Amino acid sequence: MRKNFWIIVLLVLTTYGGFLTGEGKLKWSFANYKPAVIYNRETPRTLNADFAMFWQVWDKLNEEYVDKAALDPEKMVDGAISGMVGSLDDPYTVYLPPQQNKDAKDDLNGAFEGVGIQLGFKDKALSVVTPIAGTPADKAGVKSGDLILHIKDEIKKIDKDTTGMTLPEAVNIIRGKKGTEVELTLGREGEEKPMVIKLQRETIVIKSATVEIKDGVAILKLNKFGDRTQEEWTNAVDQIASLPVGQLKGVVLDMRFNPGGYLDGAVWIAGEFLPAGKLVVSQQYGDGSKFDNKVSRIGRLLKTPLVVVVNEGSASAAEILAGALRDHNRAKIVGVKTFGKGSVQQPEDFDNGAGIHITVAKWLRPNGDWIDKIGIKPDVEVKMDEKDESNDLQLKKALDLL
Repeated sequence: MRKNFWIIVLLVLTTYGGFLTGEGKLKWSFANYKPAVIYNRETPRTLNADFAMFWQVWDKLNEEYVDKAALDPEKMVDGAISGMVGSLDDPYTVYLPPQQNKDAKDDLNGAFEGVGIQLGFKDKALSVVTPIAGTPADKAGVKSGDLILHIKDEIKKIDKDTTGMTLPEAVNIIRGKKGTEVELTLGREGEEKPMVIKLQRETIVIKSATVEIKDGVAILKLNKFGDRTQEEWTNAVDQIASLPVGQLKGVVLDMRFNPGGYLDGAVWIAGEFLPAGKLVVSQQYGDGSKFDNKVSRIGRLLKTPLVVVVNEGSASAAEILAGALRDHNRAKIVGVKTFGKGSVQQPEDFDNGAGIHITVAKWLRPNGDWIDKIGIKPDVEVKMDEKDESNDLQLKKALDLL
């Protein structure tokens, strides 16, 4: 009897459902359906904030928005998190969805597909920190300090101004598949009108450190502080160490257009020139505490005469290293004033591949100076020959000082 009862119930429900469907009162639609799974709507008791409006908007969108296929919960959550982080008004504190987080790591690893521009901010405006030598951007005449006002990519269907754009968002738009094009509108100091340039993307490979021996002087080019910096730096110093005794006259450390990278990389390389125990940089945290980063190894170039070359594209970790070498009277600095980035970002990864970079501290030179938006002024100011860029006046001056 129990079996027959459930069969009758099932037949009634099926018949009634069919009737409602025929009358148009019951509609079935599973096309492009993505359930918005919410795990927890409770606000932490210790948090002085009301999330009711957030959930009201979330529910309204899911109930009433016309294009249900566009309601991608994952994208909506990413957008909400990005907006929350962006409200801090700090261009270097950013949330990175999985693809953008991967791009950031590829950059520090030294290989990616793009146009060869290291990006930063000048007074919260997206700007070029460094055009990487030999890349499409460099060949097209992009210069350090250029403001990027507008980005257009027909394949990605992007045509937008950069006002309010985060650094990862800009990187994600400008990078792309090798052979594709991106169009940039640039503003340059001294130029009345913006300029528009089209760049074709290529595979960009950047070595952290290279060395050239010239007339007994080792010219060490340090391009970034990334994943392979320590290994490539060691190989470069091995070449210097292999020179016959008495042949090495000195070292030029060229950090022009070095946008920075890992802080601990700057501390480690400082140990090549400074004795163990010397202060390289201090991290000043929001709660008033301070952590001192000191040299903890014995370098191989401790007594070698040294000159450092910097320019407006030298930023962050490059400024840390230059500042430490000057403050300990270890080197003269040649070139022009550096970029001026004085904050420390801590990267964190999440299980889904996303990440976040959080500004956790200011960094201070050994003399106590904070160089944010100020930069480091060289001991000997030398500008490049604008009429003939092959005439490297800055490098020539560094060699003369040695």
